[in-house]
Amino acid sequence: MDHTATTTAPEPGRQRLRHAAYGVLATLVGLAAAHLVAAVTVPAASPVLAVGSTVIDLTPTPLKEWAIRQFGSADKLVLVGSVTVVVLLLAALAGVLTARRPTLGLLVVVALAGVAGVLAVLRPSAGPLDLLPALVAAIVGAASLWWLHRVDDRGSEGSPVGSGGPSRRGVVLASGGLAAAAVAMGGVGRWVTSYRLGGTDVALPTPTDPASPLPKGLEATYPGISPLQTPTADFYRVDTRLTLPTVDVDSWTLTIDGDVEKEVTLTFDDLAKMRTIERDITLTCVSNEVGGPYVGGARWLGVPLKDILDLAGIDATKADQILSTDVDGMTISTPLDVAIDGRDAMIAIGMNGSSLPRANGFPARMVVPGLYGFVSACKWITRMTLTTYDEQQAYWTERDWAIDAPIKLSSRIDTPKPLSDSKAGTVVVGGIAWAQNVGIERVEVRIDGEAWKPATLGPQVTDDYWRQWYFEWDATPGQHFLACRAVNKDGDVQSDVRMTPFPEGSSGLQEISVNVG
Repeated sequence: MDHTATTTAPEPGRQRLRHAAYGVLATLVGLAAAHLVAAVTVPAASPVLAVGSTVIDLTPTPLKEWAIRQFGSADKLVLVGSVTVVVLLLAALAGVLTARRPTLGLLVVVALAGVAGVLAVLRPSAGPLDLLPALVAAIVGAASLWWLHRVDDRGSEGSPVGSGGPSRRGVVLASGGLAAAAVAMGGVGRWVTSYRLGGTDVALPTPTDPASPLPKGLEATYPGISPLQTPTADFYRVDTRLTLPTVDVDSWTLTIDGDVEKEVTLTFDDLAKMRTIERDITLTCVSNEVGGPYVGGARWLGVPLKDILDLAGIDATKADQILSTDVDGMTISTPLDVAIDGRDAMIAIGMNGSSLPRANGFPARMVVPGLYGFVSACKWITRMTLTTYDEQQAYWTERDWAIDAPIKLSSRIDTPKPLSDSKAGTVVVGGIAWAQNVGIERVEVRIDGEAWKPATLGPQVTDDYWRQWYFEWDATPGQHFLACRAVNKDGDVQSDVRMTPFPEGSSGLQEISVNVG
């Protein structure tokens, strides 16, 4: 019998899939190399982070608020993941194109890196080094893709008749080598970033004006109520940062300039030698929905803001805002009159008895009682410019958020949880209420739309601090609706008018449904 050898062409679908995989792998190698370079130079210039930061800046406010509501503190992880998926899909396309038109496919890889490079150098505090990670990503990614296709072509030429594809051994070795390189570079990059971040343990001064000892909170007696003092590790974080700034406390400075008599620059040691105050202050994010989690109470150590401004000599007839800038160029505007009206506004350097965590602004941040964070709580602060709202606008002002945003009188039910099941009998309804700069007079609870009844308040700390509360409810079987509201020391009752966080903070009453068996 005559056996005639025939050549079987590779299946088009499998061939495209293989070339797409080459594009993805090559791009991952380029990103890993870029991440390593960024870790050594400018971490925020890493391509995915540069693109992600720009996406945050360009995202419409309603979509941002939706993301925070849906994903909470994981919104940044979702964003980075989404950017990465889009990049890899385009990388797969580049891999397929390279098999047919090598120059075009390689240009797609270079263009992807080029976009990241442009966005990196457009950052407010960008310098020449910010372009380097993208340049490395372009070179390494394109070279890796070219090499993978080169190995593929050579393998195809030398593969046995009827094999239907390139030499498996050559492709496996090439792909495995590049994958191992990507993992190694990514791992080293993470280690370098962690090493550069280092610790935040610094010597804090003994407060000149210390706070009184905290009383015992209700949480010890009534589990489920938020702790009187929020543990530092649990304190909320909401900002636009995809990576924490690397700040060396020894070289960090705070400059006061603009409409001042003289420009002043302070080191961390300079701040630590000034008069320091220790205060218990509750902070709230403007993105906090009614009943939301973005509120926390902590003990802050810092230098009074007015003392720092007095060093430069301010003229309130010229300036009406403090334009604060962080180490990466983010700007926050604070009304000047609020900063100097006698409240305990400060540049904080300590939190709950220790130095600030990096996530909360190490080595220094602004804290102004009574104002939402987006107009008062500049983290990683490095400059305060005295100016006017007409002359300069901060990040959030440009996005049409309010200029003066006092925290609204609010309350929250911590226990029982919404849609939870309880046994009939005595059920403790408890939570927190806050009216910064005024103080809480009372909290009231409503069951199933009936008359409001007074709750029992927890210990008073300061008027700038939240107040715990509880109400003992004689629960009967069935579904019930629980609501709470607060009244401040001026006699103002918490508004029942529903408002979204944009542009000046949410309002309305929290009402939850629970089941009693």
